[in-house]
Amino acid sequence: MSDAAWETLSNQAVAVAGVVYFLALLAYVVEWSGLRRVPAVSESAVAGASVGGSVAVATGGPAPATPLPQRSAMFERLGLLLTAIACGFHGVALLARGLAADPNRVPWGNMYEFTLAGTFFVTLIFLVLYRRFQLSWLGPIVVSFVLALLMVAVLWLYDPVAPLTEALNSPWLVIHVVSAVLATGAFTLGGFTSVLYLVKDRRPDATTGYVARLPQPATLDQISYRLHAFGFPVWTFAVLITGPIWAHQAWSSYWNWDPKEVWAFITWVVYAAYLHARATAGWKGRKAAWLALVGVATLWFNFIGVNYFSTTSQHSYAAPAVVGRVALSDSPGGESLTSQG
Repeated sequence: MSDAAWETLSNQAVAVAGVVYFLALLAYVVEWSGLRRVPAVSESAVAGASVGGSVAVATGGPAPATPLPQRSAMFERLGLLLTAIACGFHGVALLARGLAADPNRVPWGNMYEFTLAGTFFVTLIFLVLYRRFQLSWLGPIVVSFVLALLMVAVLWLYDPVAPLTEALNSPWLVIHVVSAVLATGAFTLGGFTSVLYLVKDRRPDATTGYVARLPQPATLDQISYRLHAFGFPVWTFAVLITGPIWAHQAWSSYWNWDPKEVWAFITWVVYAAYLHARATAGWKGRKAAWLALVGVATLWFNFIGVNYFSTTSQHSYAAPAVVGRVALSDSPGGESLTSQG
């Protein structure tokens, strides 16, 4: 296949993924609309205790007082299946994007491609953890988030396939960005769970509807903690190890006080404070949830805000405000280094 054919395939796969994500969202909406008036048990149907190092969570959160209606059960399975199919097309879009370049490269050369990669890992981590933590209650939120960002990427962030700049053409691109997107996916899911914890904590006695079928607050708090505990060392590896090494290779300096570097470090500090507070001060529940939300806010501001509002960052992604503009820097050949952390 020619490079143009690979790029066309990537664009078509993104479009198909978007359509299937939308169908998955519809399936989740039908599932949960059918459960609006079906009561859930009032007592804790979810064990939030640790069993062999894992969290024991009842299927779909609090078990219904009566068997799950057949239609809702069917649409739950359909939503999960469509989410998995959409994730597959999403992965094909990423792979084809890399094969469209000459020479072939990893698909992380600009903001459009990183958005594709970041949303792909959000979905992939959700699917991998779905059965372990019984995350059926998280499906509509994940699909809505990924679908919205894919629409933003296609409508406003799209950039034609181009060779990597000199600074990006490094093995550290793979190591640094893979760890960054993995951590971003885990932190994002942890942020969703923290929001749902706050919602459930305000309405613990709900007996019908979506909130009633969320896991108990203690379980949501534990799931959020485990997602953040996974993401933090991966983010540390990306921000404090591979990022500085790559920066030294490109700019002959491990740290340049670039806005993207500073905000990546701020994100690291917030999540370090989150984990430290839980381990030493016993912060759980509301305090931990709010701190986790501060962390995810800094994370996504680092990705979106710095790229749109900073005029001095050497980590400039190709975005509408900078399309056609070459961001000059001290990197080799005057090219800009575009990376997440």
